[in-house]
Amino acid sequence: MRVSELSPAERPREKLLEKGPEALSDAELLAVLLRTGVSGTDVLAMAQHWLDETGGLESLARADTREIMRRKGVGLAKGAVVAAALELGRRLARRRLVGQRLLDRPEAAADYLRRQYGHERVEVFGTLTLDVRHRLLRIHELHRGARSHADIEPAEVFNSAIVDNAHAVIVWHTHPSGDPTPSGDDEALTRRLADAGRLLGIAVLDHLVVASGGFTSLRQRGVLPVT
Repeated sequence: MRVSELSPAERPREKLLEKGPEALSDAELLAVLLRTGVSGTDVLAMAQHWLDETGGLESLARADTREIMRRKGVGLAKGAVVAAALELGRRLARRRLVGQRLLDRPEAAADYLRRQYGHERVEVFGTLTLDVRHRLLRIHELHRGARSHADIEPAEVFNSAIVDNAHAVIVWHTHPSGDPTPSGDDEALTRRLADAGRLLGIAVLDHLVVASGGFTSLRQRGVLPVT
């Protein structure tokens, strides 16, 4: 149904004002940001088609700003609004991790990483640097794309930790297949980095494998000792 055919109370903007943003669907919230559609397509249909085409809100949230602005019917002004809203969401998600003891709640870090990287088409590898109380200092994306775990050098993992004055790290990487089950190579890399960390005095507390289908903590699987 076109927006013009809806009752005033059910139109996205009016519905938001009356019932609050939590009452709106993803498409309705996106329609509020876009404001208007294009010739032959009203804004709600345009928003729903965009979400369907990209694979949903999580995929849209990772879209490049230039890609957003190039989309038909979006352009610079609307694209800037959508990009700004998505970035606010990402920043809020990151800040929710600050102050949490991430070793105690690996699902907190995994939830953020899944939202940010879970639908990547290539493998992404990085670290979370932690303070002495295992609270987040920074999130680092170290590389993306196909790469053998045997090629990953401890130096690239621990350089950022040293710069951050971190006491520990959580290693993470994505599985584009959607299956978070760790491979034998994942386990071998985890042990190799843990050995290097002991020499440097920077503990590797966990290795999270994140994917669209969930996450796996290698510490919980017994690959790393429980601290």
